[in-house]
Amino acid sequence: MRFTNGYWKIKDNIIAEYATEYYGHRMEGGRLTLYAPFRHVAGRGNTLDQGQLTVTLSAPMEGVVRVDVVNHRGKRHRGPDFALAQPGGFVPALREEEDFLYYEAGAVTARVDRRANHWGIAFLDSATGRPMTDTGFRNMAHMIDRETGKAYMTEQLSVGIGGYVYGLGERFGPFVKNGQTVEIWNEDGGTLSEQAYKNIPFYLTNKGYGVLVNNPGDVSFEITNENVERVRFTAQGEELSYFVIGGPSPDKILERYTALSGRPALPPAWSFGLWLSTSFTTDYGEETTSSFIQGMADRDIPLRVFHFDCFWMKGFQWCDFEWDKDAFPDPEGMLKRYHDRGLKICVWINPYIAQKSRLFDEGMEKGYLLKTRDGDVWQTDWWQAGMGLVDFTNPEATRWYQGKLKALLDMGVDCFKTDFGERIPVREVAYFDGSDPVKMHNFYAYLYNKAVFDLLVEERGEGEACLFARSAAAGGQAFPVHWGGDCAATYESMAESLRGGLSLALCGFGFWSHDISGFEATATPDLYKRWAQFGLLSTHSRLHGSQTYRVPWNFDEEASLVVSRFTKLKCRLMPYLFAMAVKAHKTGLPMMRPMVLSFPEDRACHPLDAQYMLGDHLLVAPIFNDRGECEYYLPKGSWTNLLTGETLEGGRFVTGVFDYFSLPLLAGPDAVIPMGNIDSRPDYDYGDGITFALYHIGDGAEIDTPVYSQAGELLFTAHTSRQGNVITVTADGGKGNWTVQCEGQVVKAEGNRALVEV
Repeated sequence: MRFTNGYWKIKDNIIAEYATEYYGHRMEGGRLTLYAPFRHVAGRGNTLDQGQLTVTLSAPMEGVVRVDVVNHRGKRHRGPDFALAQPGGFVPALREEEDFLYYEAGAVTARVDRRANHWGIAFLDSATGRPMTDTGFRNMAHMIDRETGKAYMTEQLSVGIGGYVYGLGERFGPFVKNGQTVEIWNEDGGTLSEQAYKNIPFYLTNKGYGVLVNNPGDVSFEITNENVERVRFTAQGEELSYFVIGGPSPDKILERYTALSGRPALPPAWSFGLWLSTSFTTDYGEETTSSFIQGMADRDIPLRVFHFDCFWMKGFQWCDFEWDKDAFPDPEGMLKRYHDRGLKICVWINPYIAQKSRLFDEGMEKGYLLKTRDGDVWQTDWWQAGMGLVDFTNPEATRWYQGKLKALLDMGVDCFKTDFGERIPVREVAYFDGSDPVKMHNFYAYLYNKAVFDLLVEERGEGEACLFARSAAAGGQAFPVHWGGDCAATYESMAESLRGGLSLALCGFGFWSHDISGFEATATPDLYKRWAQFGLLSTHSRLHGSQTYRVPWNFDEEASLVVSRFTKLKCRLMPYLFAMAVKAHKTGLPMMRPMVLSFPEDRACHPLDAQYMLGDHLLVAPIFNDRGECEYYLPKGSWTNLLTGETLEGGRFVTGVFDYFSLPLLAGPDAVIPMGNIDSRPDYDYGDGITFALYHIGDGAEIDTPVYSQAGELLFTAHTSRQGNVITVTADGGKGNWTVQCEGQVVKAEGNRALVEV
């Protein structure tokens, strides 16, 4: 939202009331409260007939400063609110000088300008004293629209020369957000638009800090466009709250942000395998789905999860959670047969109850559906005829909805695709708990996914719960996995899907997927094979589409070979990938990482959005054209392609041409990649028969490589060291039948140790 006409002028319809100068403070219980009038106070008379902003600084944890700005605080606060941690135990300090106050909160210090006729708060890196960002003259303000009478709170924080802004959810446009306007408003807009399914009011910068705007509603961001030096964020109302989160490194920022907003749960090991869907509007029954499953087995493609999309239920009845008996006359028997084949089962759901559903009357009578202000059930024909919406602010409604899903779990379903959650009304509706409908528009996705995830934890246990979710709000990373929504069968859409995933990763989402080969239309065989490579080098991998089946032999037989090759590769990489999953769960560091997150010291990495790091050591550069050409950047050091064996020197851009069985998948300096000995499934004993592949171990290196069980328990840690031309790997607690692979040598362990001479 913009309020200015150029730098000096305010729009004609706007009354601007800026924080103008410091006018006192008080410190109580670790909270520093500041007063900032709208005009200069030269004498007592100037305290009349003007307002002031009350600004409170607090520190919920080390390295984080919360800023609460209030104009009139007499208005009743209406939720919902983000589920933020309140760990306690950290006590900030206040240091007072003649011209400045220093509010010290560990890694971040807020410096308040208390000089006469001045106003400003600079956020400093406490270790170096260097400024990260600041607010000052004509930045923090209360705005009134004369035409509508609406009031807004707004803030502008500096970006700095060379500063880049990232994040703000799963955004499919340019990865660097500078110059963009971003509305935090969940919409079902597809990946070809500026709209997003997962809007997160958090941005991260390459200047050592991140910012979370503490409002789940409609927050507007103007990023270095209205004021080219600053990020403006605005929310309607009389209060604005935000957190400045220090680093200085991007991974440390994410660690603190996810400590505040929530860490991802650890998905089950089986979920990392290949998922196959029926697709959306295709015609299918058990005969069709069984033929797909058998076809994958016949082509030696390890399939781990089979997904039934919408039409496992009858049309016009979504959601009644009843199988279409015309297509699936024996669902219990079918699910048992599929389980006997070693498959997990996922079914599609959403939070809407169609009028034809047998559940509509039940939900209406018990008051479980969202109501209008006059007490009627809110209904629409948008998506399903006469549909209502489950009101998850009502605990009984949540338990009722969970009860319907439990019946499916008892039948043999293992997980749910929680689709939709974006088409949430805001006009003339009333939630059970009195929540603000505007704030609930985005936050509904959090409650919806939480309800389903909590049920899975309750019924299946921690470590077995898994969603395939499309919509999200801040904190939704706690309920993995999320996928990128409706993309098209084009290379452009494949690239925008990756940009969306990388932006989401910088908002603390550790696990992410996308529809391999695109959801809309049908890919060419060439695109299908390239997207399959990318999809099977993502954290989660699903073949899904709209009007046509996505089994590989429908494209060409080579596609089946490609899918088989990369699925098996992913299965063998599972000891490495699952260790990275545990790291995401424990620290908030995502598995798929933008290059700037892994190499913040390398300025060439800061804008890169067509490649990524898969965990600590593997660089992936998908191919986005039908010529097999790829230009990608390698940071300094030596890098080896796991698929071709070629070694390249980094610190430069590299160009190559690749067939369908290869792409840039490179291990860099001091990389230790634990590889399993099973390629037929993703879930197995990772410590049994493991191989540690060593790449470019430098003299004097000391590297620890954890190996976990499928339950996320540490089995043992392999320690790799190099002195001169001797590399030693020790693994206390290992089973003893492990090997080391290095520079063409394969060395078996003797006891708990292996030596390699290079």
